[in-house]
Amino acid sequence: ENYLVSEYIAEFWNSITNGTFIILACLGAYTTIKYDHSRRMLLCYIAMMFVGVGSVWFHATLKYTTQLLDELPMLYLAGMVLYTTIEIKRDIRYGVKVPIAIATYLVLFSVVYINWLQSPVFHQVVFASTALVSFFSAAKRKKQLGLSEASQKILRRMVVRGWAGMMGGFFVWNLDNIFCHQLRTYRSYVGAPWDAVLQLHG
Repeated sequence: ENYLVSEYIAEFWNSITNGTFIILACLGAYTTIKYDHSRRMLLCYIAMMFVGVGSVWFHATLKYTTQLLDELPMLYLAGMVLYTTIEIKRDIRYGVKVPIAIATYLVLFSVVYINWLQSPVFHQVVFASTALVSFFSAAKRKKQLGLSEASQKILRRMVVRGWAGMMGGFFVWNLDNIFCHQLRTYRSYVGAPWDAVLQLHG
């Protein structure tokens, strides 16, 4: 199915829908600057933008080098989100220990993944584990903010929705990996434009 829609883009719909990441990252960066949030949040949105750009590039070319630009920024973003759930105050509380520890973890994964263990399952397990730790860290920090009950309710709802969206996307991503051949058959059966929905992307 590669280059089916365009002779210049290998996986057309997967490439196009990744523009959503870039648009949302730009909006997030804009609101972060507008409301003078911490630079850590801005860096998260910049990392999210790199995820979108890398994923567009990979699905457009299907090269190994661009695959790394798709997969590695995902984990780097997850690591940065983890850091923001630990350092929740504007003032740095834990110094350089936490970012150095997370950066070391990300570098070690990158080296192992690129040189020895080039397995999608390895990448998915590390990514999901990092996201899971971030979720529990956010839930723990939420109790330490000293917010009113109404504010805690809003924050709780945001955390649950964010977690559900991320894990829902992770689940669909794995469905696509596991049932790729069956989905390809279904796409050829339904035809355009409904085949785009069965790409399970975006």
